[in-house]
Amino acid sequence: MLHAALARENLQRAWKRVRSNKGAAGIDGLDIDQTATWLRTAWPGIRDQLVAGTYRPQPVRRVTIPKPDGGERALGIPTVTDRLIQQALLQVLQPILDPTFSDHSYGFRPGRCAHDAVLAAQSYVQAGRRTVVDVDLEAFFDRVNHDILIDRLGKRIGDAGMLRLIRAYLTSGIMDHGVVRERYQGTPQGGPLSPLLANVLLDEVDKELERRGHRFVRYADDANVYVRSRKAGDRVMALLRRLYGKLRLTVNETKSAVASVFGRKFLGFTFWVAPGGLVKRKVAAKPLQTFKQQIRRLTRRSGGRSLQQVVERLRAYVLGWKAYFRLAQTPGVFKDLEQWMRHRLRAIQLKQWKRGKTIYRQLMALGANPDVARRVAANSRRWWCNSGKLLNAVLTLDWSDKLGLPRLA
Repeated sequence: MLHAALARENLQRAWKRVRSNKGAAGIDGLDIDQTATWLRTAWPGIRDQLVAGTYRPQPVRRVTIPKPDGGERALGIPTVTDRLIQQALLQVLQPILDPTFSDHSYGFRPGRCAHDAVLAAQSYVQAGRRTVVDVDLEAFFDRVNHDILIDRLGKRIGDAGMLRLIRAYLTSGIMDHGVVRERYQGTPQGGPLSPLLANVLLDEVDKELERRGHRFVRYADDANVYVRSRKAGDRVMALLRRLYGKLRLTVNETKSAVASVFGRKFLGFTFWVAPGGLVKRKVAAKPLQTFKQQIRRLTRRSGGRSLQQVVERLRAYVLGWKAYFRLAQTPGVFKDLEQWMRHRLRAIQLKQWKRGKTIYRQLMALGANPDVARRVAANSRRWWCNSGKLLNAVLTLDWSDKLGLPRLA
């Protein structure tokens, strides 16, 4: 198995993937191009060490990124060389391990995505399972027990060389502010192998839930079990605490709950009941609030940027947000957000025209009613007020389309 991972064709595919993913340098300070140059001479020796079982991965570089709902998430960035090796291992292991995972698991699996998980959850709610056992694991990736993980992995692959190398990656250490700390547990987010290893460990819980006939959805360390009553939910929560306890994992009691499915967030979505009893999807309150905060930041009326520059930055963010949340069944909400964004762009445009005479001249050139142009120009510094309904017929939907602002609805 290790020789298959180190085969030339597999390594070439792994390198293409690492390059396409881009990413920062590890503790060696070498970016992708610098690593490519270095590996031309260093790779034969590294390969010999990998085959002999003497290769020692370098510690990962610790960085933190903000979470969408507040707080910070710790990432461990391996060197580009170690990302290459991990990707090569992943390409050999995933086709073997993935088919053995539960059909209720959706995270970090080929051909599956968060949208599939949300749709599965919606089907359970539509079928009448209106109580959810919403389980969040406390610092999951930081608390994975190495011995338990290697034991579960060994039962599936039984390749001593591969297991030895994976354990070396688990124990490679973390460099934080120039100091290397040994790691006795955890599989840091940031390496290509970590998601697969997480699924190996958590599949044990999935299989037990399946055996008991439960309807559930798991995406990485987020698991929702859908039941018909609070009493059934309490029993499932007690079961999950036991199952995760066997894996030395802890349920986050603050974020976990047995509750009505309506109002609980799952992968950024929540559910509501439309007239006629049909369960539908909508964007949850927190990601909607985060979206608005980001739009406000990107459309501040200060900063000296041209309107086109503002729209270009806005476009990149909005297109990414839309690609994920297009699954929501709330066209009215998206229409309101569109109108609000156009309102903010019109306010920027008015401010950049500045003087009343310029505003009047520009509006008339755009075909505005002379009375409207005079009223706006006379109150030239009331950017937000003037950019509302008064300008809808002038700075229109076609105007924002030509600027490049994406539509949400």
